[in-house]
Amino acid sequence: MPANPAQKKSAELAVGDKAPLFDVVFDTKQTVDEKMLRGKNMVIYFYPKDDTPGCTIEAKDFRDHIKDFASANTIIIGVSKDSVKSHDKFKEKFCLPFPLASDESGKMCEDYGVWVEKSMYGKTYMGIERATFLISKDGVIRNIWRKVKVDGHVKEVLEAAQEL
Repeated sequence: MPANPAQKKSAELAVGDKAPLFDVVFDTKQTVDEKMLRGKNMVIYFYPKDDTPGCTIEAKDFRDHIKDFASANTIIIGVSKDSVKSHDKFKEKFCLPFPLASDESGKMCEDYGVWVEKSMYGKTYMGIERATFLISKDGVIRNIWRKVKVDGHVKEVLEAAQEL
């Protein structure tokens, strides 16, 4: 059994579950409040680090399809453990039109089960698993993508959002 009960609970998230509520700080140029979220579907995508190659490609792909997601009544929220200052630089550099959540405490990552043990060059460490959650306007998880490969991912998420 995991040392942290939240990890056990989060690992059990499945399609059809109520999405965990979150209380995180967002970048300073975007306000996220209950009114913004009410009556809309939501894509919450977790990524390891601002301004790294894969994370940049993924963010730009969401940016380039923002109007298509809006047409599907779906908002995009990116989440990493980077600071608000880092998010602000990342958003400005790549003209990202959606909010980025700063989960420095890691609570949201744990609640969604994306704070996992990873391995690189034979060393293990804890980090964010690239994952995306599609949540319907009633707060229910409708699709989960784990261990995301960036190429083609946003198109797949968009197609699922258009079906809601």
